[in-house]
Amino acid sequence: MAAPVKAVREGKQVVVRCGDRVVLRYQAEPGEFPREGIDPLYRRGGYIQSIHSPGGLLVTDDFPPDHVHHHGVWTPWTRTEFEGRKPDFWNMGQGKGRVEFVELGEITHLDGRARFEARHRFIDMTAKPEKVALEEAWTVTVGESEGSYLIDLELVQECAGDSPLRLPEHHYGGFGFRGNRAWNGAGNCRFLTASGLTDRVKVNRSREPWCWVGGTVEGQTVGVAILCHPSNFRAPQPIRAHPTEPFFCYAPQQAGEMSIEPGTPYRARYRMVVSDGEPDAEAIAGRAESYAKSE
Repeated sequence: MAAPVKAVREGKQVVVRCGDRVVLRYQAEPGEFPREGIDPLYRRGGYIQSIHSPGGLLVTDDFPPDHVHHHGVWTPWTRTEFEGRKPDFWNMGQGKGRVEFVELGEITHLDGRARFEARHRFIDMTAKPEKVALEEAWTVTVGESEGSYLIDLELVQECAGDSPLRLPEHHYGGFGFRGNRAWNGAGNCRFLTASGLTDRVKVNRSREPWCWVGGTVEGQTVGVAILCHPSNFRAPQPIRAHPTEPFFCYAPQQAGEMSIEPGTPYRARYRMVVSDGEPDAEAIAGRAESYAKSE
């Protein structure tokens, strides 16, 4: 019988464990930088700082040297238009926008799973004074099934006032995943999509209900299958796969301009299936089919 999954607030993080093994760490308030020399503009909270496989292997990165603004899992928008200005909530080093942690909600446990809620705020730094553009709510549910960790992320983004946030067509922004630093380099990060694509050039801009991202960590294959729920806007959403870095993104605005309007929240759901070993396309497809039927 699988060990129950438990979540607990530890300092500035929510730590989720399956038995005595860490599954993930959610960064609430900003923590300390991992090394010296990082510009304070990059300081942030409100993201999944790390994810580990059932075998204990790290599958994510945080503040990677080549893209300091990348994190394990985070959900900001890149190219935007707000009240005639153009804040960028993704590329934090430009000082045009940021995402702030606001508060941690309830932590609950049911049927061997753990769930926590958190709220974030998208700040337009180009406004004088600064102005809140979006309010964001996350619900994260973590469980264990058939030797894999299941991490569900549900997000709701609402306009903070009467002004919409417009999202011009762009190749990334939205749901972002940054893989282990060992996967840097064109040949070190591997992809497998629902339609069988493995060439990352072809994976890029494809529209797939799921995509496995993985590679070798400490001599072992490990990876994450990222599932896009069919209820999502423009599902299956277009993918951004970086040509040389272990970066994956579901970016609905690749398919054309979109906007988040007052009174009409943007909602999205994703499931991450974290497993050790080579990807099993048939098993992932089965999980995706089950996830598609979930409410």
